[in-house]
Amino acid sequence: MWDRMFSAVELLQKGANAAWLRNEVISNNIANADTPGFKRSDVEFESIFNRELAVSGASAEADTIGAKVVSGGSEATRLDGNNVDIEKEMTELARNTIEYYTYVSKINSEFRKLDAAINVT
Repeated sequence: MWDRMFSAVELLQKGANAAWLRNEVISNNIANADTPGFKRSDVEFESIFNRELAVSGASAEADTIGAKVVSGGSEATRLDGNNVDIEKEMTELARNTIEYYTYVSKINSEFRKLDAAINVT
């Protein structure tokens, strides 16, 4: 019973951690936008999460789900070999920031629910 009480929080925490990692990766891409030969990186999380849910259903274990940094990409590169599109990265950074704060809000909501259940008077 106690294990399942925090399973939603653990899954949300994995999402927040993936969003944090993605923020770092996007920031690195932006910082290297003018570095010749640099290949952008991305974070793969949603496909891993969806695959795990498809296999195990709603009872997915948080410790089997994790984010993975993938490098390279098949996008067209500039003449200097760099494939960072600064506008795309800035848009992705804004979207990812919203996603991160959504995860944090959901985690806070879960703890408010637990607090309400514990402090029923």
